[in-house]
Amino acid sequence: MPTPTPRTPSLLWSSVPILVLVALLASAVALFGDGAASGANPIALLLAAGVGILIGTMHGHAWKDIEKGIVHGISLSLGAVIILLTVGALIGSWILAGTVPTMIYYGLMLLTPSIFLPSACLLCCFVSLATGSSWTTAGTVGVALIGIAMAQGINPGLAAGAVVSGAYFGDKMSPLSDTTNLAPAVAGAELFEHIRHMAWTTAPSLVLAVILYVVMGLTITPPQDTAQVKAIMDALAGTFVVGPHLLLPVVVVLGLVVKKMPAFPALLIGSLVGSLFAVVFQPQVVTAYAASPDLPAWAALIKGAWMSLFDGFKLESPNAALNDLLSRGGMANMLNTVWLILMAMTFGAVMEATGMLQQIAAGILSMVRGTGSLIAATLATTFGMNIVASDQYMAIVLPGRMFRAEYARRGLHPKNLSRALEDAGTLTSPLVPWNTCGAFMATTLGVATFAYAPYAFFNLINPIVSAIYGFTGFTIEKLPPSETA
Repeated sequence: MPTPTPRTPSLLWSSVPILVLVALLASAVALFGDGAASGANPIALLLAAGVGILIGTMHGHAWKDIEKGIVHGISLSLGAVIILLTVGALIGSWILAGTVPTMIYYGLMLLTPSIFLPSACLLCCFVSLATGSSWTTAGTVGVALIGIAMAQGINPGLAAGAVVSGAYFGDKMSPLSDTTNLAPAVAGAELFEHIRHMAWTTAPSLVLAVILYVVMGLTITPPQDTAQVKAIMDALAGTFVVGPHLLLPVVVVLGLVVKKMPAFPALLIGSLVGSLFAVVFQPQVVTAYAASPDLPAWAALIKGAWMSLFDGFKLESPNAALNDLLSRGGMANMLNTVWLILMAMTFGAVMEATGMLQQIAAGILSMVRGTGSLIAATLATTFGMNIVASDQYMAIVLPGRMFRAEYARRGLHPKNLSRALEDAGTLTSPLVPWNTCGAFMATTLGVATFAYAPYAFFNLINPIVSAIYGFTGFTIEKLPPSETA
């Protein structure tokens, strides 16, 4: 029997897996609440992928081709998975080393509740701009800032929103960022021309976000009884050795990233430096954590430091608030997120391998009329790709590939496309729980994606500003007539 010729499913058929996914995700939230992201959402993604496979085979797509697409899709996420596991090790070792406790201790001294939100956002802006990495920013200073917020009684979702806003400012604007380099490469624009063009949408969005954080900070009532904060600071100083020298692992990691070392080796080195600092400066904490009185002292130190890398740090002290702050990290605690990422990439790969993803994008493009609707379609498609494909790189590459010719045909400069790709593709990725970025931020910061998403003001405002510019024509640049396709 001859092999049937693969056909691209219609727009109606292509929409079915997405509708199934939306229904399953809504059911997961209704049944499991905040726990859906780590447990139920991967099942929803897997079942929706199964629906996509069924539709693909009905239209003549061979299983071996779909399987090849799934393997390829998962391979795209393996770099993110390795970094995620390494960040887990880094958090565990830095808590054991006293690095995170020191950051929280000094933060409680300097950051009052009224200025915490704008300060946290701007601090993360500077760190992410210097490193080009939202993940490194969240995994280092972001973790400490969430600890400070919890100690001061600030809503963790609000604090995480400020951290995510600042972290993604640099991810979008830094020439060291991979997405900042990827978007102009896909669109056909020059890097620094792309960055200058993005400043028109990014600067007002950040200013508006900071103003909102200032206003919300003024509404936060400082605790009338500061005894709890003082008790946490005393417990930190009583449990760990606290001092400026313990911030050196942070300096090492940020320095390596600024020197353009890739994230994985930089974070791995930071984890090992943290383990060394734990053994040297916190021997009493490491030995107690190892809980092995039968081992020689040197072996207990090695065991405790090793445990922090794979199982994180768990504090058992009389101060329950401090225990909640510092019982975190470890590679093992990242495995639920790894499962979520793998299932999300499987669903996206099925949709792409069967042509359904491209069919949906073509349906959107068919509704485009003017420049404003083209840019709005680009923004909507990149956001949709973050939802469906679950990866910000695919959310930049696929729409960039689809819309590039259309921008040229309409005489629009490619930097308009590259800016739109980042305004929505980069910035909406942490707002989707099953996206690699959303899963990473939720796991690293310990705050559910839907809890911080309403407060990630920069990420929410920037796509709206970009759409307004598109419809008004403000800063939309044309190609010279000689270059118009």
